[in-house]
Amino acid sequence: MKKTIRKFSTLLSVNYAYMLEYRSELILWILAGSLPIIMLGIWVQAAESGKFAFKSIDFARYFLAVFLVRQLTVVWVIYEFEKQVLEGKLSLKLLQPLDPVWHHVANHVGERIARIPFVFLLLIFFFVLYPQAFWLPSIANLFLFILATTMAFALRFIIQYTFAMFAFWTERAAALENSWLLFFIFLSGLIAPLDIFPENVRNIVMLTPFPYIINFPASILVGLPVDLTRGFLSTLGWFLMFLGINRFLWRKGLKQYSGMGA
Repeated sequence: MKKTIRKFSTLLSVNYAYMLEYRSELILWILAGSLPIIMLGIWVQAAESGKFAFKSIDFARYFLAVFLVRQLTVVWVIYEFEKQVLEGKLSLKLLQPLDPVWHHVANHVGERIARIPFVFLLLIFFFVLYPQAFWLPSIANLFLFILATTMAFALRFIIQYTFAMFAFWTERAAALENSWLLFFIFLSGLIAPLDIFPENVRNIVMLTPFPYIINFPASILVGLPVDLTRGFLSTLGWFLMFLGINRFLWRKGLKQYSGMGA
């Protein structure tokens, strides 16, 4: 265990240093995830002219929380893994005494550490422009938010990494992610709080993994009523299910892998 932790720490420090070389690109990557800010403006205007359970200030805080969650849970492992399989670069990773997944995890975590300072600068800039939206979450909510966001990242990562396993059989594994993204955008709370959905629709959506990646941690941060037990257990349940599928496909895929692509 100590050797594994030491190896991962080394990978993390290397990937963090690597990401620091792309500081200017990080700003562009952050701005690329600014859809919640766009939706914030739309829903704030809608709240002022329509009849919603949310007030304009509630929408502002919710979408700001969504922006933060989105920045901390963004995942791109399928594109890297697909490239490694198709170009045969996975072979070099397989020769190392460490599961290749830890290279991807370290890459994502290192990028996240490098991204956080820029995200907080944008948050400060937002509160300067929109000071009435400023609030301080309670210590309990902040702790639960960090836990829920960490679990949401793990769930998002294992889902996409599971889709990436299909690169062993097809050259277009990323197409699965693109199809999944359509449902993710509309059902995760990214473009609208799930609380404004009709109850029967919301009950069905809560049976999917989508709400626990965005809506659940964002709602915790802004103090919206959520079922914490169901949220954390559902996130864990979906993670374990995709983890099992992932390990099965990994073992089958390695038998298919030729060392020169799928």
